[in-house]
Parts: sequence; structure tokens; C-alpha cells
Amino acid sequence: MPRGRLGGDRADGWHRGDGAGGAGRAGVWGTAAGFAGVAFVAAGVLGAVQPGTGVPEEVVQLTQFGPALAVGALALCRPRRTRGLLRGPGTGSGAGAGLLGGAGLLGAAGLIVALTVLGYCAVGGEARFTPPGSLRHPFALIAVAQLVGACGEEVGWRCFLQPLLRTRLGTVASSVAVGVLWGAWHVPVFGRAPAYAAGFLVATVAMSVVLGVALEGTGGWRRLLLAGGFHTLVNLGLLLFLDEESGAAGPMVCFGLSCLAVAAAVVALRAGGRATGAVGGPATLHGT
Repeated sequence: MPRGRLGGDRADGWHRGDGAGGAGRAGVWGTAAGFAGVAFVAAGVLGAVQPGTGVPEEVVQLTQFGPALAVGALALCRPRRTRGLLRGPGTGSGAGAGLLGGAGLLGAAGLIVALTVLGYCAVGGEARFTPPGSLRHPFALIAVAQLVGACGEEVGWRCFLQPLLRTRLGTVASSVAVGVLWGAWHVPVFGRAPAYAAGFLVATVAMSVVLGVALEGTGGWRRLLLAGGFHTLVNLGLLLFLDEESGAAGPMVCFGLSCLAVAAAVVALRAGGRATGAVGGPATLHGT
């Protein structure tokens, strides 16, 4: 993650409405709706065919590539806009400013897992460490596949949809919108207990805020790898330390609250940076 001042509120074409963001308001929301529609359908199809592929879900879930397919579909229809959004602000390298360094963002993923485990133990739950060697498949294979799958998601959520909505909304508002859609995209979650589904939705919104704020001003491969790395570390941490996919509400509620605590800290850090002048630019694209 590049260090320095947030670059997302600069008066350049990426956020001002030129280039990739040049279409009108209806165009932005229409593109977002098209992305969501393809991502939902593609994930459903991929989930249906996975049992026939022989790919174990412990290694990677094919549904994760639904958002990537949605980006690909939109690239065929609107190549210039798609390239501009994926490239991000600035030119060439895809670099930009950011609130946290790369290590800080990845450390936030570890903090979320640690808070989840500690919180669950504090309320009487039992968090058991699963040795990587005891998994049914090699941990190295799982880790690499999880990173590939996470990038398959994040190229859609954080590299395409977040910058798209950022042309119309502020950093936090666009992050919340992406987080709600990201959570709703995990359709099977809502067939479980209401507390489980609520905890999961809080987690997706809160993690989306962490990523949206931390990655503001970045683009290109750097943005994708940082978002994918954060996503992978959270998934691997929960796999090894907490069985949050068992359907039990307790671990998921603790996970959601832990994500919320870290998101609140990141937003407070951003606000503090603005107050001291360390972070520049208005709170939204229109300075409100």
C-alpha cells in the first residue's frame, strides 16, 4: 500500500467525472446493476457445477469467480470504462496514496481473526486450533487457491464496483454499499439462523469499509493483491482457528463485531488524519 496522502479526492479525471467516470448518474447505477446481476447469476451457476468438477470446496469455492466473470462481461460491453476503473487513479503503475501501508492492511486481517477468537472465548465459546497438517488437502495448495479465489472476488468488488460507486458517493458510503451487496451475494448464508446472517452481513460491510478506506487512491495490481491478500488471510485465519462455517451463530456474531471494531478504528484514524491535515480532500466527491 502506498504511503502518504489519500489520493482519491484529488481533482483528477478518475473521480471528477471524466474518462471512466464520465457517464451520467444513470449510467453509473446501470453499470452497477449489470455487474451485480451477472455476479449473482454466475456465482449460482458455478456453485451448481462445482460438485461435478471434483474441486474440493475446502480448497476453493468456484462461486468466488462470479464477480470476475461479471467484470469480464462488462469489459466486453464497456471496455474503456472497465479499463479505467481497474487501472484506478494516476497513470501507468496503478499506484496511489492510501491510509494504511500494505503491512497495516494485512495486519488488520490478522487483528480481526485474533479479536474474533478472543471474543468467542470470552463469552464461553471454544476456539480450537486446527493444525495445517491435519487438513484434508495440503495447506500450501489451500493457501494459493484461496488467494486466487479471493482475487476472483476482489477484482469485482474492490477493483471495479468500489471505484465505480466512488464516482458518485464518498469513501465510506460507497464502501458500505459494496459491503451490503457483497454480503447479499452470499445467498446461502441467509438460509441459516437470523443471528448468523446478521453477524455475517455486519462483517462484510465492516470489512468493506476497512478495504475501501485503506485502498482509497490505489489501483491496478497493487489494489487487487492487497484486497485479495486481506481476504485470504481472514479466510485462512478462520479456517485454522474458528469453525465459523459450522452454522453456529456465536462465532459469526463475534466475527461481525470484531470486523466492526476494526472498521471503526480505521474510520477514526482517517478522521484524525483529516483533522491534523495528514489526509487531504473532502469527505465526499462534492466536498460534503
